[in-house]
Amino acid sequence: MSNPEVLRRTVETGGENLLTGLSNLLDDLERGKGKLRVKMTDLERFELGKNVAITPGKVVYQNELMQLLQYAPSTEKVFKRPLLIIPPWINKYYILDLRPKNSFIKWAVDEGHTVFVISWVNPDASLAHKDFEDYMLEGPLAALDAIEKATGERECKAIGYCLGGTLLACLLAYMAEKGDERIKAATFFVSMTDFSEPGELGVFIDDEQLARMDEQMAKTGYFDGSSMAEAFNLLRANDLIWGFVINNYLMGKDPFPFDLLYWNSDSTRMPCKMHSFYLHNFYEKNLLCEPGGITFDGVGIDLGKIQTPAYFASTKEDHIAPWKSTYAGTRLLSGPVRFVLGMSGHIAGIVNPPSANKYGYWTNDALPDNPDDWLAGAESHDGSWWLDWKQWVAQFNGEEVPARVPGDGGLETIEDTPGSYVKVRAD
Repeated sequence: MSNPEVLRRTVETGGENLLTGLSNLLDDLERGKGKLRVKMTDLERFELGKNVAITPGKVVYQNELMQLLQYAPSTEKVFKRPLLIIPPWINKYYILDLRPKNSFIKWAVDEGHTVFVISWVNPDASLAHKDFEDYMLEGPLAALDAIEKATGERECKAIGYCLGGTLLACLLAYMAEKGDERIKAATFFVSMTDFSEPGELGVFIDDEQLARMDEQMAKTGYFDGSSMAEAFNLLRANDLIWGFVINNYLMGKDPFPFDLLYWNSDSTRMPCKMHSFYLHNFYEKNLLCEPGGITFDGVGIDLGKIQTPAYFASTKEDHIAPWKSTYAGTRLLSGPVRFVLGMSGHIAGIVNPPSANKYGYWTNDALPDNPDDWLAGAESHDGSWWLDWKQWVAQFNGEEVPARVPGDGGLETIEDTPGSYVKVRAD
């Protein structure tokens, strides 16, 4: 919007827009407890389990760090190997289950996958001691054991989104060292394993800022996720800050109800010990690239020992996990790798269902060292890369078996999806 529009609005309303805008500003300051937290959507219009995160299922396992969701089948037959989705804990899993028409989770269920999703806890100071290692052991590793009890199936496929993909890479290296071959196919959504070029987020990672962050986390026991959200928003200030300042404060209008922005406002906290380890050892020192540079549970992590077939889905306009940085991760694994590049960014490029017929993607069966060479030789396609992933993962699905209903296996159900952990808000 331009200043003439604000002026026109002021004339038309006799200045009432500015009074309404001032009220909106004061409400945002009160909601942020003295810190300006710009309201980007109508928060009252959404409720988890009612109009977002509504794919039916049950919580079948939980521990201090996560609940494991198992979704109800929508087909009479399902693939033998279940699908485990590991979302990042920097934000909440339901970005993959906003509405039925753009839910990756519902789409995967409808395709015949037995879908399990980790829903991370929104931690408080009582979990300050939890480390990155704990997230691996009590997260996906515990989930694999639970999935076997729930389905009787030992082998599965796994997807990691963003930081969840970084965790998945650590897990695969850990399992390779242990001789554990339960994960037969791994998919990485916009996931970094080589942090040498962190992109625009690098402006927030230096010695002074890390020291300040460590000091603050030592006082509270956790990192406030709203600070991370603000950093992400600053990278797209025109879209995620100034447009709402004009709309809410100068035009005096209420923000439009938008499920994606509701999810964006639903920030999470991170335990002090885990988040400090992650920032220093991954972003600052880039130790994940070095064989044995990081040790979890007494096991040196060497990504070069991962022979699990892998699929990398990245996006060309990603400002959080730049696609050339995610591409560098493909060079670290020893197994067969497929890299696909979608249009748009970190969220919209991933949450792009075939039914929308939007954007497009590039594929290239070759995997040259240089990402620019990969793109130069790539073939462009219209629509969603989900269909390419569907073809790729088919070779790892196994035969069809009778559909599995949550609670019918070796695990009793705890509560309905989306579960209680995801409903805990940081604000």
